[in-house]
Amino acid sequence: MGLFSIFSKKQQKEDLNKGLEKTRKNVFNKLSKAVIGKSKVDDEVLDNLEEALVMSDVGVHTTLKIIERIEDRVARDKYLGVEELNLILKDEIEQLLLENNTGDGSDFDLPEGRKPYVILVVGVNGVGKTTTIGKLAYNFKMAGKKVMLGAADTFRAAAVDQIKIWAGRADVPIVSQGMGADPASVAYDTLKSAIAQDCDVVIIDTAGRLHNKVNLMNELSKTSRVMQKLVADAPHEILLVLDASTGQNAIEQAKQFTAATDVNAIALTKLDGTAKGGVVIGISDQFKIPVKYIGVGEKMEDLQVFNRKEFVESLFA
Repeated sequence: MGLFSIFSKKQQKEDLNKGLEKTRKNVFNKLSKAVIGKSKVDDEVLDNLEEALVMSDVGVHTTLKIIERIEDRVARDKYLGVEELNLILKDEIEQLLLENNTGDGSDFDLPEGRKPYVILVVGVNGVGKTTTIGKLAYNFKMAGKKVMLGAADTFRAAAVDQIKIWAGRADVPIVSQGMGADPASVAYDTLKSAIAQDCDVVIIDTAGRLHNKVNLMNELSKTSRVMQKLVADAPHEILLVLDASTGQNAIEQAKQFTAATDVNAIALTKLDGTAKGGVVIGISDQFKIPVKYIGVGEKMEDLQVFNRKEFVESLFA
């Protein structure tokens, strides 16, 4: 268990409940309509449930998987009352997230034996990538970790300026070379400085563009190769940041980035501003990549380590 103590677990849960309020209302309004006037789960209820899940941006593929599992339980148990549907749905969603290794964490901990732990952050402009980096840095620092940032999104001057602002808010050091600098060079210098200063975690921003997958892949591959001169298995984590409020567009972005690079963790931002929180379930299932962090508000503490049990409990609170 980490030393994250700024907000109690109770406060985090309250923030999560508040952040998922729009999604919760959206899902339950549809679920209520799905079972109204029914005493047991029949084909009509399942059809209505399917529609409710798809409209909550769970995604067609994942929705059909959930419905099929519920159908199996209905067939096995012979009679299933609608009052049990929420419990079964909670159970199946949690199981689906478990199968995809999503939501195992609760604190800002780091793996043993990897110091510094190197996180390369990818995602298109506008999804909250730089904000997520700043909040990550803050929360790692509050958990007692020594953090270093790298401004390797050198494609836009505004990107460098923005991450410097977030580094200041989080009160962590940053390495930058300005607009037009070689991103791999920035990453190398960042990692070299982090090693010299005995940092626990290094978080490196990358260019938020996806107009050419080949160029993106080449750029990220070069950045990784350069860092591996200092840390053989860097980066340890390629974190894809997606905007949950864009729903199916977030899934399309995930397709593009997972095709271009070896994404092994996902952060979903802006869950508090959308009724499309079901996209967390769909993305985890479709890409078999753990959703590691979720953003449920504007405060630094509102970036949370994703915990599937707490998420499902909040979704059905």
